[in-house]
Amino acid sequence: MSAAANTPWSVQFRRERQAAWIELEDLVSRAERSGLQSLGAEKMARLPVLYRAALSSLGVARASVLDQGLLQHLESLVARAYLVVYSPKRRFGEVLVPFLVHGFPGAVRSIRWHVLASGLLLLLGSAIAFAMVRADPEQYYLFVDSGMAAGRDPTASTEALRATLFSGRDDDGLLTFATFLFTHNSSVGILTYGLGFVLGLPVALLLLYNGMMLGAMTALFHDRGLAVEWWSWILPHGVTELLAIVLCGAAGLAVGQQVVFPGVHARQHGLMLVGRRMGAVVAGSVAMLLLAGLIEGVFRQIVHSVPVRYTLAAVFALLWTAYLALSGRSRA
Repeated sequence: MSAAANTPWSVQFRRERQAAWIELEDLVSRAERSGLQSLGAEKMARLPVLYRAALSSLGVARASVLDQGLLQHLESLVARAYLVVYSPKRRFGEVLVPFLVHGFPGAVRSIRWHVLASGLLLLLGSAIAFAMVRADPEQYYLFVDSGMAAGRDPTASTEALRATLFSGRDDDGLLTFATFLFTHNSSVGILTYGLGFVLGLPVALLLLYNGMMLGAMTALFHDRGLAVEWWSWILPHGVTELLAIVLCGAAGLAVGQQVVFPGVHARQHGLMLVGRRMGAVVAGSVAMLLLAGLIEGVFRQIVHSVPVRYTLAAVFALLWTAYLALSGRSRA
């Protein structure tokens, strides 16, 4: 009787197929470590063949009740190979660049009328509060609480108000302050978007309220003859921050419109389609809020020159306009 005949079937099964398993594991490890493209054309063509062979081996192993160690190894190998074959990972840059060049600005342009409506709601709230506070300074407290005011209220002297526009912080605390601002602002932006699922009405109210806070504080500084200094304080970060809030509001309005007027699609399917585009808008807006937080928390605390502040604000206004209006339009 030959030695092969005396060899247990499970051992023979492993010997016949183990080389293919080892080869597959090597390819999967390389793909996980360096990306699928690192395998080259020949190995990439070999990968699905080895995966199907391992899948077949796993089926035999389960049916034959082989040792549990081998079964677990094959299950783990097949699961990893599946992710490489059917869900290949892309490098961060391969995802980020198309998103920045095409995805984000394209998604914003697809809801340009919602962006306009969102911006008008913010401006309307600002105009209402501005007029009310100019007529009666006591109305200021209807729109700005003491925590948000941080000493900027009608009881403060003009010099005290001026000092709040040019006061710096300890350098060691600037990044912490910027992180706080980003966390707060991104929470507001995401909340503004999320409220779109409640028929979109809370989105409009939140945009009006944010505009009212801005309008009330603007009226206070205008009354004290500090309009130029006030806008030099607001605009460097405000151009980016307020635009991001407007975009989040527009995304929320778009979702709210889909809830109320589903159109040709079923409501659930339509929300799925709109949600994908609006997710891109909100993701880009959160990145904008991160930039705004850095400007507000670091640049504005260090740079007190009014012309320099206005220059930075103008540069950002031009860059955002050109980027959102033109980027990605040449794509086929």
